[in-house]
Amino acid sequence: MSVRLNPNVLPDLLAAIQQSTQNQDIASQELATGRRVNQLSDDPAAAANLVANHDQSSGDDQYLQNLGSLQSKFQTADSALSNVVTVLNRALTLGTEGANGTLTDANRQSIVVEVQGLLSQLVNLGNTSYQGAYLFSGTAVNTVPFSYDSSTNTVTYSGNSGSTSVTLDSNNSIPGNVPGDQLLQNPSGSAFGALQDLVSSLQSGNGIASAVTEIQNAISQVGANRVVYDNGLNQIDLAESFLNQDKIDLSTQENTLVGIDAATATSDFAQASISNTAILTATSRILNMPNLLSLLK
Repeated sequence: MSVRLNPNVLPDLLAAIQQSTQNQDIASQELATGRRVNQLSDDPAAAANLVANHDQSSGDDQYLQNLGSLQSKFQTADSALSNVVTVLNRALTLGTEGANGTLTDANRQSIVVEVQGLLSQLVNLGNTSYQGAYLFSGTAVNTVPFSYDSSTNTVTYSGNSGSTSVTLDSNNSIPGNVPGDQLLQNPSGSAFGALQDLVSSLQSGNGIASAVTEIQNAISQVGANRVVYDNGLNQIDLAESFLNQDKIDLSTQENTLVGIDAATATSDFAQASISNTAILTATSRILNMPNLLSLLK
């Protein structure tokens, strides 16, 4: 049997060293990052799924950011309408007092002054804004919705009747606003109209009971329209819960796609390090051995 000797082992040694070092580097990177896929070539299919996973997670983040702002906006609107109801309830009390037949004209006039003050409060509430945009001016968000002229006892609406919808996530949207004329000048129960009529009836001493009924209808209408914001806040909470859970699920999927088992990765790194040390040691010994020709001399 003949034995063939490779007179030039250097290329083979260098290739072995390169492969061993690469294996050690890969094992080290996996252990450091906690991922088995750190570049496209590691697993093209997993890398492609990971990109889709990140896109969806980024979309969730954007939706959550939008929901945070929308939630604050709806809370501001809902708080304003809560105060509107408080104002109307006070007007209801004043109207009931004003209907008392034993009141003098002076007594009724003092009630008129307070009701006019309530009208001014109602205008301020109707002009509530959030981040520089008026909430109750329809889609004319840069226009002051309401103005009150106490000398003529008139309220003017300068907004429009436009409404919007807002997207909660990729599958759901909700109404984004209720126009001011629908909220506070609704034909079925106008908050401003009721207070204006209460002022007029107190001044004349006639029709006070009718004005009180108008206030009751206005409270009902404000409550019916306020539901849009209450329901919206509930829907926002549900959407936030869904999106946060989706992000947790995506994180779990990502770990399944590219994550490592820590114990296995530690073992692989140790084995790669031992192997690399062994090939370097063996190479050093081989390179330091005398060659066959030198022995024959």
